[in-house]
Amino acid sequence: MTLTLLSINCARLNQSITDLANIGRLANGGVCRLAFTDADLLARQTVQAWMEAAGMTTRIDAAGNVIGRYAGKIADAPALATGSHIDTVPVGGKFDGCLGVLAGIEVVRTLQENKIRLDHPIEVIVFSDEERSVIGSKALSGEVHEDPDYYVRLDGTPIQDCLAKVGGDWERIETAQRNDIAAFVELHVEQGGVLEHAQVPIGVVSGVVGQYRFAVNIKGRPNHAGTTPMHLRKDALVAAAQIVLLVNQIASETPGDQVATVGYLTVSPNATNTVPGEVDLRIDLRDLSQSHLEMLVEQLKSGIAAIADSTLTEIEMRQTLHILPTLAAPRIMSAIEEICGDLKLPNIQLPSRAGHDAQEVGRMTDMGMIFVPSRAGISHSEEEYTSPEECAQGTNVLLQTFLKLDRLYR
Repeated sequence: MTLTLLSINCARLNQSITDLANIGRLANGGVCRLAFTDADLLARQTVQAWMEAAGMTTRIDAAGNVIGRYAGKIADAPALATGSHIDTVPVGGKFDGCLGVLAGIEVVRTLQENKIRLDHPIEVIVFSDEERSVIGSKALSGEVHEDPDYYVRLDGTPIQDCLAKVGGDWERIETAQRNDIAAFVELHVEQGGVLEHAQVPIGVVSGVVGQYRFAVNIKGRPNHAGTTPMHLRKDALVAAAQIVLLVNQIASETPGDQVATVGYLTVSPNATNTVPGEVDLRIDLRDLSQSHLEMLVEQLKSGIAAIADSTLTEIEMRQTLHILPTLAAPRIMSAIEEICGDLKLPNIQLPSRAGHDAQEVGRMTDMGMIFVPSRAGISHSEEEYTSPEECAQGTNVLLQTFLKLDRLYR
């Protein structure tokens, strides 16, 4: 059997997806496996056992990442790595993150069954707490915040206790940083509707977008809605409405592929017969180019200043988040595209507009991502769905990518 004829076991892969989804399953069919809970711990133990059954040695690093290693022919060669996360949002689906982990295990199972060792070792990584802090992949790239209070859970539990529960160690968190990974490729469901709309089975990810978030506070003057003439008003909600339209206009009309959203807004005093005196809103801005993002931010600031002048309101704009974009390595993208050609799988390039572990790992080594379709673009929901055939197609592309990268990274 030649390497190019290798194919993963579709039924086994999808049974693993189903079995893992039973841990933390909700009555509505969704999955709740919040990081560091008992359900998360059981899922980690289950996946670790599957790794070992596939011929991998396993360990848990100081950040709580579960790492399975399938040895290569060259003992000191840097690893080719894959993986994702198995923690979920409070009401999640069974594919987000989990497909990437289980696909990696299925790739190793296939190699083991065919008695194949690559020159490079293969690592399959379950990253800690992707859905909230991304502490697992940040630790791998040396980007962990030094203050443990930054990672306190919503219920007040210290991160030290969380990591200890899953076998990690905050006091040794710096030891999780790696410099021995040649390349990292993550298979993930798209969590959007681009592939389905294009009727294309494989997305070759060009990078993971950078992101800015801003908190905007607008102060006007609350007053009687009946007795205050229009020309004497300082209506904070009118200013907020103009900002919402400005954000949409910047994203829709500026050349580029950016997206921008106002998804949160509160009004005070929020009474029908009162001119709104104060509004808080939040802006989310994303693009693959940092320089383009900076240009959009300047447009936003200029437009908001003009709105403040025209509405006689005071507007404060405060940055609350900045995540740098991470571009995929061109040779990994090319390898994935060539493999899709060999497998006769149509494909398109697209950015990832959601954050992933690959974004953090890509700060310290070459990174690539493979997307498979999400039905109706739905994710973070019990309705999340990717067909068994689509999961298998993505996993076969991942397998062949490893075979090709084993030669490219010599």
